[in-house]
Amino acid sequence: MATAVDFPAASEATSGAVGKRARHARPGVRRRREMLLVWVFLLPSLAVFFLYRILPLVWNAVLSAQQFSLFAPSQWIGLDHYREMVDDPVFWTSLRNTLLFMASAPVGILLALAISLIVNAGIRGRDVYRTIVFLSYPLMTVAVGIIWRWMYDEKVGLFNYVLRSLHLIDTPLPFLQSFELALPSVLIANVWQILGFYMIILLAGLQGIPQNLYEAASIDGASPRQQFFRITLPLLRPSLFLAFVIGIMTSFTSFDLVYVMTQGGPSHQSELLITYIYKAAFELSRIDYAAALTIVQFALLVTLTWAGNRLAGGDAGAVESGA
Repeated sequence: MATAVDFPAASEATSGAVGKRARHARPGVRRRREMLLVWVFLLPSLAVFFLYRILPLVWNAVLSAQQFSLFAPSQWIGLDHYREMVDDPVFWTSLRNTLLFMASAPVGILLALAISLIVNAGIRGRDVYRTIVFLSYPLMTVAVGIIWRWMYDEKVGLFNYVLRSLHLIDTPLPFLQSFELALPSVLIANVWQILGFYMIILLAGLQGIPQNLYEAASIDGASPRQQFFRITLPLLRPSLFLAFVIGIMTSFTSFDLVYVMTQGGPSHQSELLITYIYKAAFELSRIDYAAALTIVQFALLVTLTWAGNRLAGGDAGAVESGA
């Protein structure tokens, strides 16, 4: 009988061990199923990203090392196009202008920060001021270029009319035809257009700062200047970094505005890398050289974005995990 009693006990022990192993196995199986489901949902987006981002970038890099022609077989020439850039004065002019466009981004961000601080204060009509400043951004870039080209016009432009009415000049200024004034004129139009977007980004950052921090700082005797540099600026770092990255991307992709206003002239004085790439590919029919220019622009964009992130602390724009 003792043996008969031991069988149920052994059976219970065995079933308990199996159940324990099953319980330990289930989380691993569930985890694998969840990861599989995640990859199933991500796969369409990853496929689109690969087809329209990674694959063209790789093909562009290969094309930049070839002598490409639509009417003859391609030939591998290595780094010849990059060596050609070293002696290409238009490339260096367009690179300098692109860097100047990029340098105008901090100027626009500073102006937007000042405007954001003003419209974020308790002043009358601040909603109206916000709307007026933001109205420049939704406008189509081509429309902005046409408007500013008219205002800069030597004969019927608004700026020349005002300057002559105030007797500040005797003869009209050829803003967009001048070697010295063409690029600054386009830069002003570019900053004006994106100023409203910068303001919205920084205004959202300002409104996300807890007011009790300022109240505690005021009780401790901190001046408004100290509050700005010790509270406002540090907590605005993600917003400032976002605005900076957008400014860099805009400086590298301001094709519409430049092409409508000056077409890169006069004599390439307002040429950007993006407009030079277009002309090399579609006006000069040098698709291979345009591909090499695109690789240089991409490398420069990645480098500047990385440098901006490092200067911002290395984790700007990072999302904090709730775990």
